Amino acid sequence: MYFPICLDIKGRCCLVVGGGRVAARKVASLLEHGGRVRVISPELTPELARLHTEGKLEWRAASYQDGDLADAFLVIAATDDAEVQARVHAEAEARHILLNVADVPKWCNFILPATVRRGDLSIAVSTGGKSPAMAKRLRRELEAGLGPEYGLLTELLGRLRPLVLAMGRPHLENQELFSRMLHDDFPTWVRERNWPRITAHLRAVLGPAAANAKIERFLARDPWQERGSGAA
Repeated sequence: MYFPICLDIKGRCCLVVGGGRVAARKVASLLEHGGRVRVISPELTPELARLHTEGKLEWRAASYQDGDLADAFLVIAATDDAEVQARVHAEAEARHILLNVADVPKWCNFILPATVRRGDLSIAVSTGGKSPAMAKRLRRELEAGLGPEYGLLTELLGRLRPLVLAMGRPHLENQELFSRMLHDDFPTWVRERNWPRITAHLRAVLGPAAANAKIERFLARDPWQERGSGAA
């Protein structure tokens, strides 16, 4: 059983052993999340070659050698060479490095779940490596049910949260406020860009706190007018 966790990889060395299609998918995800990517492979797919040309990843044009993991924060082995996979696993274990070996769960100390993203909202689905197909199916179902309004809702609440916390109220009181903010119709209001209804609801929940100068400035600005009516 794996322990669910979210990692901050921004600026950290993320090493991918292999330069094929599987490696390309892993690299794309690492770059999307801010990782500093290094690929070790004699050859690259056209997509990876383009990313290297654009300076988005470091490429070591060679086969994996013992010691290549020395400064890695995490490693993904995406090669079909079983001997190489075994050597990467042995070195990662010796160095206590996070390792995912594509399609070999027994050698992974972390696995990559199927993920749905809406802005800063991420929902991960994992079967512990037992059925990636089921995880992908559940991801598709979640994608169908969660529109872009959930990303916008996350952004709005994220902008409001530090303003409320800065008022210095007790923790339990803040918990209650944040819970009451999440009205069942909030996603619909966001999807409809109904800022007057949103602000009315937030003012009612916050009560006197809505008179705080920073919160008042937040509520006074319609974010979709700032972005343009077609913002998603």
